[in-house]
Amino acid sequence: MTSKTSPLLGEHAALGASLTEFGGWQMPLRYDSDISEHNAVRTAAGLFDISHMGQILVTGPGAAAALDYAVVGWASQIGEGRARYTMICAEDGGVIDDLVIYRLVQDEFLVVANAGNTDAVVAALTERAATFDAAVSLQEQVALIAIQGPAAELILRSVAGDYADAIGALKYYAIIEAKVAGHRVRVARTGYTGEDGFEVFASASQAVALWHALLAAGANHGLIPAGLSARDSLRLEAGMPLYGHELDLTTTPFEAGLGRVVRLDKVDAGGAPLPFVGRAALESRRHSAPARVLVGLRALGRRAVRAGTELVIDPASPGRGIGRATSGAPSPTLGYPIAMAYVSPEFSAIGTELTAVVRGRGEAVQVVGLPFYRHQPAE
Repeated sequence: MTSKTSPLLGEHAALGASLTEFGGWQMPLRYDSDISEHNAVRTAAGLFDISHMGQILVTGPGAAAALDYAVVGWASQIGEGRARYTMICAEDGGVIDDLVIYRLVQDEFLVVANAGNTDAVVAALTERAATFDAAVSLQEQVALIAIQGPAAELILRSVAGDYADAIGALKYYAIIEAKVAGHRVRVARTGYTGEDGFEVFASASQAVALWHALLAAGANHGLIPAGLSARDSLRLEAGMPLYGHELDLTTTPFEAGLGRVVRLDKVDAGGAPLPFVGRAALESRRHSAPARVLVGLRALGRRAVRAGTELVIDPASPGRGIGRATSGAPSPTLGYPIAMAYVSPEFSAIGTELTAVVRGRGEAVQVVGLPFYRHQPAE
């Protein structure tokens, strides 16, 4: 099967990026150094091509109602120009994908899905919207560029002309129409790195010009292009889930510590509960003890605990596993290895020491709170 390609693929090749297949797309893994790209985002800014993310429009007089039924969140409560993180679940409560939904105008929503799940999300939304006055369409020939880091606002404002103040005033989880480097685009302030930052939604034909303009504007502010590897270590430090690791069809939002996105208080104008796919299953699990809990782990040694690593209490007793790591890597910001893992509830308290079986050897780890890193706004 041929991988899909970003409209910026040629730019990545020209910069010497190492490319990898991700979610059915050829995308840059790194340009130079994972650590330098990671640190640039924490201290200055990084420029990411995230055009592989699915962009799905849900439009029509029944769009809000269709999304209320399709996802676990309360889409009709999203204000125009605002966004919300949510999930689309199966009937049994398992997560099909985690999403960001932007309400562009009253009857038009933009749903951003993970690359590898886009087809599944389009299919589910189309089926669930069938009885509503709403249309679902996957947006083709589009690009999405993220600029993340403490200097992101300064850099983006410098190429936004008359829209600079509007971009500076943009709230977290909000979106506006703007001009960036002379191109009519949408700019959102969300992100997946734990830093302040923006996403520029554009047409594929605008992508190269925007990429060049942002690189040039950021050249004197420490901005560098960053790939998927840095994106992964950044989101891990920020305790953000990755589909296929912390989230999947066997996992409910409650197990992932994200029960807050499940709006069981979603009601119609008369106060009656609004039905949505997965509601019955999620209601039944709401107050029941989970079989596993997502926790943060700090390695007490220097060896990283990678995804799939088994966790035990006594390494001398095989078959006594009490959990498994879902993501793990050395943390450039913190200076020691970190991981996320699902463990049995009785071993989930902060401070609990466990053993990770790394290449047949026991490595000491300690349960810590999530996120590992939290952005501190400048004073």
